[in-house]
Amino acid sequence: MNIEDQLRLVVDALEEGRAKDIKAFNTSKLTGLFDRVVIASGNARQTKALADNVIDAAKKAGLHVLAYEGADTGEWVLVDLGDVVIHTMQPAIRDYYNLEEIWGEYPIELDLKVDQMPQLSDD
Repeated sequence: MNIEDQLRLVVDALEEGRAKDIKAFNTSKLTGLFDRVVIASGNARQTKALADNVIDAAKKAGLHVLAYEGADTGEWVLVDLGDVVIHTMQPAIRDYYNLEEIWGEYPIELDLKVDQMPQLSDD
């Protein structure tokens, strides 16, 4: 599966879980560790479910999950698919760590299927 197909699979899984403010970045010129970073927001009950949606979709597509971290607290859940790293974060945590500043030099325009609302409460 090429990188564009992997990215679409991840974004579709996040949208299915009603993630908010989904952003993707091309990191291939910034690090040799992975080619894409995807960041999405969810409330305290959503972040783990969003990550689980991504994992389920990836496994069905034959991709390997290299790491899955943060599910115990749900504030920030990371899924590493090798070429694509996904961060599902509660809004306050996302604002604090501001991963967009670190990885955001090369944003990828996404064709999102649902309306994205950037603000979400922490409930």
